[in-house]
Amino acid sequence: MQTSDKTAREIYQELKANPARARFGFGDKAILVNVDPQKAYTRTDLFKTAYETDPKQMEYTNELAKKFRKLDWPVVWTHVAYMESGEDCGVWGTRTDTPDSLQNIKHGSQRTEFDDRLEIDPVKDAIYCKKMPSAFFETQLQSLCVWHKVDTVVVTGGSTSGCIRATAVDSLSRGYRTIVPEECVADKHESYHFANLTDLAIKYADVLDVREVFDWLDSQAS
Repeated sequence: MQTSDKTAREIYQELKANPARARFGFGDKAILVNVDPQKAYTRTDLFKTAYETDPKQMEYTNELAKKFRKLDWPVVWTHVAYMESGEDCGVWGTRTDTPDSLQNIKHGSQRTEFDDRLEIDPVKDAIYCKKMPSAFFETQLQSLCVWHKVDTVVVTGGSTSGCIRATAVDSLSRGYRTIVPEECVADKHESYHFANLTDLAIKYADVLDVREVFDWLDSQAS
């Protein structure tokens, strides 16, 4: 087995400079899926489960949402919340029993609230509560994609190694071109973050600079 002293970040940067495959590319119409940008995962000052990779993540996400709405393209926000009993967390919630554990993200708690920095339109945007990693799993997301006749899914949020990866894999599995703006996803540690960006870029999605996504959206408006 070959070993390397390179960090996950260094491996990812090398891949960016020398892509291992051609891009899927943008299609004709996209949906923006913002995965779990809730306080349990974004407020590093409050919760041990929170994480931050790019300090402008929320700012970039808001800008993406504005550009999508300007095009009259769908914007989705997901969050995780469970019953007081935790029974709707299933076997996923049986691994630990601590205040920070998954099944303790309860309906009505601060941990399930969206980050205050986000600019969510409660009239135009779709908001889904999900129970498992993928934003597609047992939500109305697939139906919304079909209704809007989208062929491209842009994914933001966290975590890169968990719910972003799961959503991207499900997106590709459903036949969608999948775009992950690098600055708009985050994880608990840069090793997980960059290792999964590398794997996503090789297999499942186009991992792009958010400014390239901005430019594409602006070109659709002209």
